[in-house]
Amino acid sequence: MNIPNELKYTKDHEWVKIEGKTATVGITEFAQGELGDIVYVDISTVGQEVAEHEVFGTVEAVKTVSDLFMPVSGKVVEVNPVLDGSPEKVNEDCYGEGWMIKIEMTGSADGLLSADQYKELLGK
Repeated sequence: MNIPNELKYTKDHEWVKIEGKTATVGITEFAQGELGDIVYVDISTVGQEVAEHEVFGTVEAVKTVSDLFMPVSGKVVEVNPVLDGSPEKVNEDCYGEGWMIKIEMTGSADGLLSADQYKELLGK
């Protein structure tokens, strides 16, 4: 299973790439594998301040719908436009073209897990 060391992670299986005060967020390889074939990504929080652990959108797979939780408090500044027409990018390239949102962080990233901590959470 691919768990890139340069990213941070949440217990809700989101990954976070922090660059200054901007964070790119997506779901992990584990999460997309558990969900199965993703058919729709619904994120309508662009321009909104969303607190850590609050829902910022949903991802719909063939068999289920799952909430997406904010890894850190911040303002959602961008949603990946590729996902509108190609939600399967989350399955194909979850750490690349399948990213979901970019946020301008207002909160701390101290609560995020390292790659090693995330592997431990998964029992890997």
